[in-house]
Formats: sequence, C-alpha cells, structure tokens
Amino acid sequence: MLFVADSAKEKIDELRGNSSIGKDFFIRVSVTSGGCSGLTYQMDFDNEARENDQVFDDNGVKVVTDLKSFLYLCNTTLEFSGGLDGKGFYFNNPNAERTCGCGESFAV
Repeated sequence: MLFVADSAKEKIDELRGNSSIGKDFFIRVSVTSGGCSGLTYQMDFDNEARENDQVFDDNGVKVVTDLKSFLYLCNTTLEFSGGLDGKGFYFNNPNAERTCGCGESFAV
C-alpha cells in the first residue's frame, strides 16, 4: 500500500484547484537509479494507465506506481511540508536504509 498524508492531500487539492489538472489525473510515483544514495523518487500528475501499474487510493487521492518501483515504495507515505524550512513533497519510506542530506535519494 502507498499512503497519502493529510498535508500532501491538501497540497494536491490546492494544485488541482489552481491549474487545469482535472480529477481524472492521478499521482504517479516511481523510483529510478540516480542521486547520491543510488535511488531517487519521481512524482508527477498522469492520466494514462500502464500495464502492470499498481493502483492505490488513500485519503481520497489515487496513487499509481509501476510494479518494480512498488518493491521500493511498499508502505511509504507521501507527505508535504511547507513554510520557510519546508521540504515540499517528500516520501516517508520505511524501506530506506539511508537517505542523502537533501532527501532526494535513498538506498535500501
């Protein structure tokens, strides 16, 4: 399962309200090679399903990931932190053994 914190849901709803991103768009998250710790997160709005997509609905937000990425993201929570020292969107991933200082990449 992938989870969506209230803070992330509020920001996603705000982004949808301020743009042409409709309710038919979902959040696509994936993991790719890169970053200083070896793996990096990617997140975007998408409206096209792909073969082998894993689909989750939490807190009223549809989150989709490919099967390979799900192996790294299982039980991860998408969160949002705002303010002067906020991170923006970030992933609280219990599978990550270490993360880089900037929080953009991780290792398992």
